[in-house]
Amino acid sequence: MLGPYTTRALLALSLFATTLPGSAAGAADEAAPAALRIGFLSVAVKQPAPEPYLDPPPADEGVAGARLGIDDDNTTGRFTGQQFALEEEMVPAEGDVAAGFRRLVGSGIRLVVTDLPKAALLAIADLPDAKDVLLLDAGTEDDELRAEKCRANVLHTLPSRAMLADGLVQYLVAKQWRRVLLVVGPTEADGAYAAAVKRAITKFQAKLVDEKPWTYQPGARRSDTGHYSIAAEVARFTQGISYDVLVVADEDDEFGDYLSYATTDPRPVAGTHGLVAGAWARPHQEWGATQLQDRFLHRAKRWMTDRDYAAWLAVRAAGEGATRAQSVEPAKLTTYMRSDKFELGGYKGLPLSFRPWDGQMRQAILLYDSRALVSVSPQPGFLHQFSTLDTLGLDRPESKCHLP
Repeated sequence: MLGPYTTRALLALSLFATTLPGSAAGAADEAAPAALRIGFLSVAVKQPAPEPYLDPPPADEGVAGARLGIDDDNTTGRFTGQQFALEEEMVPAEGDVAAGFRRLVGSGIRLVVTDLPKAALLAIADLPDAKDVLLLDAGTEDDELRAEKCRANVLHTLPSRAMLADGLVQYLVAKQWRRVLLVVGPTEADGAYAAAVKRAITKFQAKLVDEKPWTYQPGARRSDTGHYSIAAEVARFTQGISYDVLVVADEDDEFGDYLSYATTDPRPVAGTHGLVAGAWARPHQEWGATQLQDRFLHRAKRWMTDRDYAAWLAVRAAGEGATRAQSVEPAKLTTYMRSDKFELGGYKGLPLSFRPWDGQMRQAILLYDSRALVSVSPQPGFLHQFSTLDTLGLDRPESKCHLP
């Protein structure tokens, strides 16, 4: 007997077959409803191995979430008489991303989920071929893509760095851990995350007591005594500073894991390591999240990451838009998804929607460590005149995004 997930996969494949041009299935069943075809465009960027080497980046990160999203869309579609299909375009690391995009658009697709680096996303968004295409960005956290470099044809489902930093600093302020020591790694991404943290510290009236760059490179990290040299460096690095919490900016996992339990004074570590702010979390079980965790684990044979969740959100947003608008026409879906009528359940308590001023999806931020969900922001007491979710990230009055 076939299990429920096998049956769902076979159903998704059969629905996709009915949408192929000239297919026998499509010709034999002219009464079948048209499918909403969603593209998924990604580039094979080699991810740096984390240090320590415990959780290598999965090869199907991002697209695995999109595949589950299509499954969920078609589960709903059985009741609404709608069909959904995912068409994937995986571009090699040195390949032509624009050519991959044109292959999707040339087949008639007008909704494309992207998992691309910042420069590649901007290049695609500015193509003449993208004028009438909605790009659902599930791969970038860059604040400038929601600000001076925003695009009218792009919506973002991954939280921005500003949202992550605001969610974290709200919690620190709620705990009265207001004095922050900021430790910043050497990469451009580390600097961008640090800038978001400093902005949040000012926004929520915490205090930056010191900012220190991390430059130490241990030469014998894997030797029998490598941990001693790292612990000694962390103790020296934090000596003589009065602070409540150490916030680390290390997006490439080069050193952040070594800071906890090694500081001179007993202080918590937060940021990219320790207490982490993210879109999704392995320990998250509230608001029915266990259902999504189980479905993803069964399908992908691993735990869901932030990029998986963002891609799932993007595909589900398209499916929810089709259900509520009662249409699979991309133009109607785009209009509906951008409107104040659109809402999406994301297993994080408050309903999710897109901000009209920069295309960013409003959503709660999870605060967690490796074993427990610690809190969820926005924190109680942080109020907003329209939505408490708009206390996270760039609000309308401070936005530098000027869409036509």
